[in-house]
Amino acid sequence: MRTAPLDPAPEAKSLPRPERELPVQATLRRLEQEFARVLDTAPETASGAALGAESAADPVYVTRPFLPPLEEFEPLLRQIWQTRILTNGGPFHRELEARLRHHLGVPQVALFNNATTALIMALRALDLTGEVITTPYSFVATSHALLWSGLTPVFVDIDPVTLNLDPARIEAAITPRTSAILPVHCYGRPCDVEAIGAIADRHGLKVIYDAAHAFGVDHGGVSVLNHGDLSVLSFHATKVFNTFEGGAIVCADPAMKDRIDKLKNFGHDGETSVPDVGLNGKMSELNAALGLVQLRHIGTALAQRRAVDAAYREGLQGIPGIRCLDFPGESAANYAYFPILVGPDYPIGRDALYDALKRDGIHPRRYFHPLISDFPMYRTLPSARREDLPVASAAADRVLCLPIYPDLDPAIVARIVRRIARP
Repeated sequence: MRTAPLDPAPEAKSLPRPERELPVQATLRRLEQEFARVLDTAPETASGAALGAESAADPVYVTRPFLPPLEEFEPLLRQIWQTRILTNGGPFHRELEARLRHHLGVPQVALFNNATTALIMALRALDLTGEVITTPYSFVATSHALLWSGLTPVFVDIDPVTLNLDPARIEAAITPRTSAILPVHCYGRPCDVEAIGAIADRHGLKVIYDAAHAFGVDHGGVSVLNHGDLSVLSFHATKVFNTFEGGAIVCADPAMKDRIDKLKNFGHDGETSVPDVGLNGKMSELNAALGLVQLRHIGTALAQRRAVDAAYREGLQGIPGIRCLDFPGESAANYAYFPILVGPDYPIGRDALYDALKRDGIHPRRYFHPLISDFPMYRTLPSARREDLPVASAAADRVLCLPIYPDLDPAIVARIVRRIARP
């Protein structure tokens, strides 16, 4: 499943180059100052105001990255400085893989520098050719990975309730050239994994899930990441669990994990043997160290997200023309996004509401508008015709994702609800 559907953060000014013998503590102070600038926050005041606290005048973006207390990160940074092991599967990398296997309840985890690289390597690891059936309703990285891999995307419409790939439409799109299905767990809501798996089994197809949104999501009491041949996670700064940048492939087979690990290290098999064409997809020790600290706080972060989700649902219920997407009752949510659909009985259109919120300093996003199939590198494909994708087209024209992140002030949630109630 793709990567993050958000614009990258504004480019930060590069950090001053440290002197040769600069103490680690001075480096940490500069990092803290830089984090504050990137997040548009102020350092803690003498009165004890929290770093990054929002005020009514601050712009409210669709998300804001969760960061653990810097003092928890410092000891791990000191170890990196002491060992000078920066990458190539170091101790933090190995520990994070092990802890993620336990936390997520999956057999194998291979860490990557980002989810797009991981998705390209997943396609390579399965030796796919020809056509891959996928959704037009996702972040463009989902289909870009197919083009980078020399594969042809075949777009199929989505389910009107879940906004995930509609299994009822998949079989009609299968041809002799089809080698796989690439669904997306959109907004972290599980696909119909049972139906998709049954179709793949009948036709001898591979299934790779773009699970960029699905960290920690359970379906039927087990991790949704256990379905399909491979699942791809994103640990981008905008995701529920982040390592600044990062991603992972989840698989069941240790032999497949070994193949993936070789592919992300240029195809190396030992010091002098390169039997396959790989690339550099390794996660650094810095990113892995952050991930270890982030895991300590993931339960609290998810509980805070759940509270924001509940506040939106309570406030928006009963507003004509506003539909909140429900989560399947048999699945455990991660509250990664809060999408609403703006219907024809709402007083103004989706784009007018989007503009009205932006004028008030609220910055929602239209995830996913336009459809992937509308972009120039895809629109000439036979499967990209909008008339064949009516549900996806309608969703792209109506969707609005509201701000959600762990420390979003309840007063701001109330302000957003009031603005939607009185457009």
